[in-house]
Amino acid sequence: MNGWELAAALTLAGGLGATLWGVATGPLRRRVVAQNLSTALACPALLLLAQGYDRPSYVDLALVLALLGPVGTLVFARLLGDELAEDPPRAWGVTYVAAGVGAAVVLALCVATGPSRALVKLLAVGALLIGGNVIASRALSGGFRGVRRG
Repeated sequence: MNGWELAAALTLAGGLGATLWGVATGPLRRRVVAQNLSTALACPALLLLAQGYDRPSYVDLALVLALLGPVGTLVFARLLGDELAEDPPRAWGVTYVAAGVGAAVVLALCVATGPSRALVKLLAVGALLIGGNVIASRALSGGFRGVRRG
């Protein structure tokens, strides 16, 4: 086991525990935030495993997950909008931790990869991961100012 695989295992272990606890207990707002957290932490773990196993196809899987994970959260926010409006999630702490983990993993992998096409793909995954997580968390916590709900 190399360092990349160990980092992926620690990311998955920490994220899996928090996600399972959030999904299994508590109100609706905690379960929706846990769903968002699961995709936000699975993506960096896939990136670390791609580097550890030297499998570039895992980066493609992380790219798809970084794109579709926040979309799934936005679908939940739209469908469960009335229930979430009564007791909106306050997920900014979790959002910043997940975004920090994603940014740290992408930065470390960019340094390890060096200038190449793979670097561009890593930066795209990082932008989608961090941006999507922030947008999905904002949508869960009540939406954006100036946007009409209808």
